[in-house]
Amino acid sequence: MRRRAFVRRAGVGSVAGIGGLGAFAGCLTRDPEEEEEEVVRDENELRIATYSSMVTGETPAGAWLAETFEADREDDVEIVWTVPESGIENFVRRAQVGARIEADLYLGLTLPELVYVDETLEDRLFETLQRDRLERDERVRTELTDAVEEPHDRLLPFDTGYVTLVADETELGPETDDDGDGDGNPPEAVPRPGVPETFDDLLAPEYEGALLAQDPRRSDPGRAFLLWTIAEYGDDFLEYWRNLRENGVGIREGWTEAYRESYLEGERPLVVSYSTDRVGASAAGRELRRHAVTPLDGQGYENVECAAVFADSPRAELAYEFLEFLLSRPAQREIAARNVQFPAVDEERVDLEGRFDEHAIEPEEAVTFTYDDLRGEFVDRLEEWEAEIP
Repeated sequence: MRRRAFVRRAGVGSVAGIGGLGAFAGCLTRDPEEEEEEVVRDENELRIATYSSMVTGETPAGAWLAETFEADREDDVEIVWTVPESGIENFVRRAQVGARIEADLYLGLTLPELVYVDETLEDRLFETLQRDRLERDERVRTELTDAVEEPHDRLLPFDTGYVTLVADETELGPETDDDGDGDGNPPEAVPRPGVPETFDDLLAPEYEGALLAQDPRRSDPGRAFLLWTIAEYGDDFLEYWRNLRENGVGIREGWTEAYRESYLEGERPLVVSYSTDRVGASAAGRELRRHAVTPLDGQGYENVECAAVFADSPRAELAYEFLEFLLSRPAQREIAARNVQFPAVDEERVDLEGRFDEHAIEPEEAVTFTYDDLRGEFVDRLEEWEAEIP
């Protein structure tokens, strides 16, 4: 990866999870910000905070995880999901004012979010993992463990993905112009720009108004794309974003708004998404020419999703049992299939469906930043972006 020096500025940016609501199996609480009355909890109740797509949609991973974990036990355990509107920032604000943290686990925590937590709070929001309670943590791929290494050992990877562009080749690729004159001559091909290959390509006139991206303050792929541009341009990343804005980039709140509500509706032919996009498109029976995975410069930004245990959770024992379950072969297989992400464990341990092997793409080069790269820099960079780009 081509890393360049960060420039530090004072301030705190806003980091939050993907928004969106929907029905799913299991229990869903209101945003914890609204729950101010004393809550009496059953000793067999495990509360897990996560992002919306983990528990919404037709076949969400969260529903399978809850149903299977509950069914495999003799006691009457219940998984209760919480999807706070402002993601991790909800818990940061609660910690700042001494409010209750009702969740026991956070499922989907990323390294930039943990850096935000550490730079904002004096006390730790998450506890150091008690590795002696986990037998399967050695299954996690070494490169993922290394990618999320941090001083207090709080993160357990459960899946990973690569943020790339996804392109609609029916809009960007060659188009046949059938004039219907019946002369028997083959139709002529109308030239089109094709898919972009570099970051600079996105600034060309032929891609004006073509790209959909997500707000890095509220979206994991949005943050990953911002960090990817920082890795590419260093101190000049804001200038690149100014040029993207001038070329008509569309910024949506989260992945759902950018991908499901805009890209799939044909609003624009390019979107920031994941290199596993064709797996989901194939399963849904969509036209695969509309789902051309497009790594820029052969790269993708690696986004490792982790689980973390909230400090002082009254259900720590149950939380660790759930973490152990997350790394089981069936759970890793279902997370990969339903989240359409790569499993955290070695793939030979997971019997993935044929379409995953056929359509999932790993970029030639994975771009990422370490905890030390991000600490003292990322929040400031996010603030710079926030002050100028939206």
